[in-house]
Amino acid sequence: MKTQDFLLELGTEELPPKLLPKLSKALTDNIANELNSLKLSFSAVESFATPRRLAVLVHDLELQQEDQIIERKGPSVSAPDQAVDGFAKSCGVSKADLQQKPFGKSDYYFFSKEQKGLETKGLLQQVVDTAIKNIPIARPMRWGDSEIQFVRPTHWLVMLLGGDVVEASIMGLTAGNVTRGLRFTGQQEFSIDEAKNYRQIIMDQSKIEVDFNLRKEIVRQQVIQVANDNNAVAVIDEALLSEVCALVEYPCAFSGGFNESFLVVPEEALISAMKSHQKYFHMLDSNGKLLPSFISVANIESSDISVIIDGNERVIRPRLADSEFFWDQDKSQTLESRLQNLDRVLFMKSLGSMGDKAKRIEELSGSIAVMMGANKQDSKRAGLLCKTDLVTEMVGEFADLQGVMGGYYALNDGENPAVATAISEHYHPRFAGDTLPSTEEGLVVAIADKLDTITGIYGIGQGPTGSKDPYALRRMALGLLRIMVESKLELNLKTLIAASLAAHSDDVDSECAPAIYKFMMDRLRAYYKEQKLSAKAFEAVLAVKPESPFDFHLRVEALDIFTKDEASASLIEANKRIANMLKDHQGLSIEVDQSILIESAEKALFEATGLVASKLAKSTNYIDNMQQLISLKVSIDTFFDEVMVNADDKQLKQARLSLIYWVRSLFLSVADVSYLS
Repeated sequence: MKTQDFLLELGTEELPPKLLPKLSKALTDNIANELNSLKLSFSAVESFATPRRLAVLVHDLELQQEDQIIERKGPSVSAPDQAVDGFAKSCGVSKADLQQKPFGKSDYYFFSKEQKGLETKGLLQQVVDTAIKNIPIARPMRWGDSEIQFVRPTHWLVMLLGGDVVEASIMGLTAGNVTRGLRFTGQQEFSIDEAKNYRQIIMDQSKIEVDFNLRKEIVRQQVIQVANDNNAVAVIDEALLSEVCALVEYPCAFSGGFNESFLVVPEEALISAMKSHQKYFHMLDSNGKLLPSFISVANIESSDISVIIDGNERVIRPRLADSEFFWDQDKSQTLESRLQNLDRVLFMKSLGSMGDKAKRIEELSGSIAVMMGANKQDSKRAGLLCKTDLVTEMVGEFADLQGVMGGYYALNDGENPAVATAISEHYHPRFAGDTLPSTEEGLVVAIADKLDTITGIYGIGQGPTGSKDPYALRRMALGLLRIMVESKLELNLKTLIAASLAAHSDDVDSECAPAIYKFMMDRLRAYYKEQKLSAKAFEAVLAVKPESPFDFHLRVEALDIFTKDEASASLIEANKRIANMLKDHQGLSIEVDQSILIESAEKALFEATGLVASKLAKSTNYIDNMQQLISLKVSIDTFFDEVMVNADDKQLKQARLSLIYWVRSLFLSVADVSYLS
C-alpha cells in the first residue's frame, strides 16, 4: 500500500484567541472523519495552530481507495418478471446477469459489481472543503464581495500530498505550497517542499513554532525566566497562558512596572485589570505579596525592547488608575445602603429582583446555620449583603470580582470579619477543582445562594434539558454537593430543597421538589463517575434513598471497602437471592418466632443475625457495620445449603421468610448490595 503525508494549512487574519484551540481541534477531527468515511487509512494526525493559521498534517495517508464489491439486493425469485426486469434495468444489465442467493427464508436476485478505488489526490478538495465548512462557528464573517463565510477572512491555502501540490480551490483560494511568516520581520513568504517538513521549515524560515502546545511551553518558560530575573515568582494562570499563546506566533516575554501607590487597591482588582484587559502575568515577592510589576509577551523581537516596555507601562497605568478610582468611590457608600439598589436589578423573570434573592438567601442562611451549628446572626447578615457588590463600580467593570470585592467593602464598613469572609467566598466553588468556603458561615451562604438559584430556575420550568444548560445549574449543583460531601456536612437535602422552594413566590412550582432531588442525585452520580467509582456502588446506595449527600458518601466509602473483601461476592449473591425470594411477599416483619425454627442452620443464622443487629444498633460507622455483616457469611451460606425456605408448613415458611427479611434489612441499613451483582 502506497502512502504519503498530507498537509493542509489555511492562512487567515488573526483568529479569536479563546477559540483557537477549539477551531484547531474541530478542523483536525473533521479531516480525520472525512478520510475515514472515504475508507482512506492513515497512521496519525497532527494539529498546528497559530494566530494566523490552522494546519493539519496527516501521516501515511493511503494514496488510493481499495477496490470494493458493490452488491444490490433485488426482488425475490418468485416476484413477477416485470419487477425482476425493472431491477436488472436499474443496474444496467439484463436478467441473465443477476445472481440468485438465499436471504432469510427465500432466494432473491442480487447484482454485484466491482468498483475501482479512486485516487486520494482527486478526493482531497472534497475532504478539505467539507471539513472547513463543518467547523462550528457561532458568528461567521463575510468579506469583500464574496459569499464565503469563516470566522476570519482567509488569505492563503497550502495543500501538499508528499511534495506535490494538490489542485484545489477552496474558500476562494487556490491551493499551493507557499506559506507566510511573520508580518513585519524575517522572510514574508516561502515555500514548503514536502508535507512532512512543514513544522521544521516554518521554524527555520520564520522562527514560528506552529505546534500550539510546544509554543505554550515556550511562553511558560520565558515567563518563568523573566520572573527569576526579577527575583520574583510569576503566577501563571493556565487559561491566560493559553490565550497569550493564541495571540503570539513569535513569543518574546518581558517585564514592566507600575507605581507602588496603586498597591493600596485590593490586589485582586489590580490582577484582574492586568489579566482581563492587558493579558499580563503578575508577580509575587518571596512572601506572596503582589509586586508593582508585570510580565507581558510580545509577538515580535525588538531591537529596542525598552520602547515596547514603555508602551505597555503607559497602557496599564490608566487601567490601574480606574481601579483605584472605583475603589475610592465604592468605599464612600456602605453595602447596607446599597440594598435598595438591588431592588432595581432583575434576578430573573418570575423570581424577582436581586433584592428579593438577597432576602431569600438571608432567610435560608439562618435555617441552614441552625442545622449546622454555625453563627446564625453572622450567616444571615452575610446572606443579606452577599449580592450588594453587584451594584458597585468595581464589579461593574470587573465582573469576575463578584463576592471578592464585597468582602473588602464589608471590612471597610466595619462588618464582622466572619461576615466579610462569608461574602467573599460565597460563590465558591466556582469551577471544577476550585476551593470551598473556608468558614462555617461561608459554607452556609454558599449553600443558600446555590440552592435558591437551582430551586427557583427549576421551579419556573427552566431546568437543564439534554445538553442544554443555559444557567449552568449542573455546575452549580455539583458545587453544592461538593460543599456538603467534602466539608462533611450532615444536611438533609430534601429538607433544604423544601425550605428553599417555600421561600420563593407563588410563581415557583413547589411541587417540583422530587425533580430537583433527582437532578441533584444525577449530578452526584457524575461526581462519583469522575472519581472512577463503580456505577453499581452508586446505585446500591441510591436504592436505600439516603437524604444527606455526606451520609451517601459515607455509605459509598463503606461499600468500596466491602467489595474488596473476599467474602463480599458470596454475600452479594445471597442478597440478590433473598431479594428475589421476597419480592412476592408483602407485610413481612423482622420479628422472628425462634421457637418455630427447627434446623440447626437456621437457628445459627438467627443467633448470628441477632448478635450483629445489636452491634449495628449501637454504631453509626458504616465501614464497621459492613465488617459486622461480613461475619454473617458462613451462617448465610450454611442456611441456604441446608434449609428449604418454602417449607410445606406455613408457619415455618413464614418464620424463615422473616429471618431472611431480617438479614436483608440489616444490609439495607447501609446499601442494597444486590445491585453489586
